[in-house]
Amino acid sequence: MVTLARLTEVDPADLIDLMNDPRVRRHMPLAVGRFGPEDCTAWVAAKEAMWRDHGYGPWALLVDGAFAGWGGLQPEDGEADLALVLRPAYWGHGRAIAERILAEAFGPLGLHDVTVLLPPSRGTAAAVRRFGFRPDGEVELAGQMFLRFRLIREPRQRCPDGVAGQ
Repeated sequence: MVTLARLTEVDPADLIDLMNDPRVRRHMPLAVGRFGPEDCTAWVAAKEAMWRDHGYGPWALLVDGAFAGWGGLQPEDGEADLALVLRPAYWGHGRAIAERILAEAFGPLGLHDVTVLLPPSRGTAAAVRRFGFRPDGEVELAGQMFLRFRLIREPRQRCPDGVAGQ
């Protein structure tokens, strides 16, 4: 079972371990240097500010009550960008977690579309394509290139009697 919690609800040591794992950092080209306790405090505060300023942000991700990583929606150039950073032991849970985040994005948050920025190290992007994300150009962040993919919420279908379908 996937639970979404605020980043302030998990042990900072878990976040620090995740953000310093070389297997994880291989796909995080913007991560430089060691991620320590002071970095963690500032990082969590910045992520929490997203919630206040935009009405969405990243969560701590729990699988069956255990910390699996962090992910959610982050504002990026006026867009809601889906980020997902998991402990290697939970890489097989990515689909279920992404489905949960997208359900929040297109449900309660009412977003029209969501982007994903992937570093070229992620290869074919088959996982995001399976969700229906389509290539949408490239983006440069802090001197690093990312491939952008976009998923647009399907419009609700109208039934013959004028009632919106599910």
